[in-house]
Amino acid sequence: PAFVVKIRIVSLAFEVVGAADRIMPTRLHKNRKKRGHVSAGHGRIGKHRSHPGGRGNAGGQHHHRTLMDKYHPGYFGKVGMRQYHMLRNREYCPTVNIDKLWSLFPEGTLEAAQEQKDKAPVLDLPKLGLFKVLGKGRLPQVPIIVKAKFFSKDAEKKIKAVGGACLLTS
Repeated sequence: PAFVVKIRIVSLAFEVVGAADRIMPTRLHKNRKKRGHVSAGHGRIGKHRSHPGGRGNAGGQHHHRTLMDKYHPGYFGKVGMRQYHMLRNREYCPTVNIDKLWSLFPEGTLEAAQEQKDKAPVLDLPKLGLFKVLGKGRLPQVPIIVKAKFFSKDAEKKIKAVGGACLLTS
C-alpha cells in the first residue's frame, strides 16, 4: 500500500516594528502636538531634508572641520613609517614573571613539591599560551622545571638558584 503524506506549508509573515513603537502609545508622540502646524518644528526655509550635512563622517576636512578639530584632534594624517608586509605573529610573545609561575599549577602542587625532594613539577608554558619567562619577583626554595620558548637572564639565574631547570622548546 502506498502512503500519502500531505504537507501543509504555512507562510509566516513577521512585521518588524521599532522598539519605540511597541512601547510608546501614539498619543505620547511629540508629533501629535504639532498637528496643524505646517512645518512641524523644522522651519519653512531650511526644511527637513534627508542628509543635509552628508552621511556619516562626511565633511570632516571641510564643513565639519571645527567639530573634528575640537573633539577628535589628530584624526586625519599619518604618523611614522609604513611597514609593507606586517606579520604580527612574529611579535607575539606573551610573558610571565617568575613570581607567578607557581600560580599556574593546580592548587596544592607547591605543598606536594615541598614534601617530595627527589621530584620537581614540570611547567609547560607554551601549552598555557605563554612564551617567555621574565625575572621579576622571588621563587620559593622548591625546584621547578620550566619549559618555555625564551628565558630572560634573570629568570634563568633565579630558577637555577632554587635547583630548577630551564628547558627551551620551539
